[in-house]
Amino acid sequence: MLDFRFPTALQMVLSVAVAEKQGMRSTSATLAAVLEANPSFIRKLMVPLTKDGIIVSTLGRNGSIHLGRPAEEITLRDIYLAVIDDKRIWASRPEVPARCLVSANACWYFKSVVNEAEQASLAVLARHTVADSLAELERGDKRACAEYAAEQEAEAADK
Repeated sequence: MLDFRFPTALQMVLSVAVAEKQGMRSTSATLAAVLEANPSFIRKLMVPLTKDGIIVSTLGRNGSIHLGRPAEEITLRDIYLAVIDDKRIWASRPEVPARCLVSANACWYFKSVVNEAEQASLAVLARHTVADSLAELERGDKRACAEYAAEQEAEAADK
């Protein structure tokens, strides 16, 4: 089963950061609409993000969601660990009877390989902050817009 908690939480945090930069208000309803996600799923993800200080939420009619600390201080690892809980990337098979070399050792071996892979993934996520991610998205958006404009000019020139 696919787990969409991390990518959705990342999009939530990035959306809140963009809204803050633009002086706009974020709510769970606006995030759900922008991300085309179930509002209850958004609210469910807000709980661990708030608990870990990644976002803060004010209640009431004029309530809104803000980053809990500067974008430069929030890593993608922080977001991942907040929403994933203790769920492993891959789970080993339950212990099976030790009937041969493979069945006697597969579980511990798989766990060691998975642990190494998870640590490598977490190290990569730790190198990226929300601020870095936004800057990269903005660069990518400008590249995409420039490529689109060049394509449009080329098509117009061909006509």
